[in-house]
Amino acid sequence: MANYIGTAGWSLPSAHAGAFPAEGSQLERYAAVLNCVEINSSFYRPHRPQTYERWAASTPAGFRFAVKCPKQISHEARLAGADEALARFVGEAGALSKKWAVLLVQLPPSLRFDAGVAGRFFDSVHAAFGGAVVCEPRHASWFTPEAEQLMLASEVARAAADPAKFPGAEMPGGHPSVFYFRWHGSPRMYWSPYDEAWLQERANVLKTLSKGVARWCVFDNTASGAALGNALQLRELL
Repeated sequence: MANYIGTAGWSLPSAHAGAFPAEGSQLERYAAVLNCVEINSSFYRPHRPQTYERWAASTPAGFRFAVKCPKQISHEARLAGADEALARFVGEAGALSKKWAVLLVQLPPSLRFDAGVAGRFFDSVHAAFGGAVVCEPRHASWFTPEAEQLMLASEVARAAADPAKFPGAEMPGGHPSVFYFRWHGSPRMYWSPYDEAWLQERANVLKTLSKGVARWCVFDNTASGAALGNALQLRELL
């Protein structure tokens, strides 16, 4: 399976724009070089199906999208009683068709693990969406054997995150349907670039993971424009 390396969003900062074609929309130029992107804007606001359809049409056949679950579901409803909102979201983003590979659910730091709530929600997600489901929890209660077992049983992958807030959070967990890394920048989240030594360590780790599972590496240190440079560096290292 492929390594999917990209960023959160497809902005092309001027410092790295020279690595991409000069012609086309930003997404067309981005997708000519990198093979995936994480759509974060869906967390904040809905997009029309026609918008998703246009984005899919702007990318090559092998390009893949991860789409972040709306905050209405993850942060406001806190995974409970959100079937209507989930159906609306999947109905919109589903216009990406087969290019929609991952549904990402990032949880609020205050959301404790509740097996009943989580299990019902993940069942609803699988009923609505046929791709890989990835969860990025941010409360310590999700990094326990009970939570790990539920994610395994529910076929939900746990994202690996940097900076890691809890032991083991830097490596993927849950169901091995996909290995999904979200790198937010360190020491200053969303701003700091990663140096070459750090990226080489990550490349070495990626090479140890199962070759039969897709490996996603998403750089979210976008505030300073560092994400794009780091994505290009990691692609070269691999």
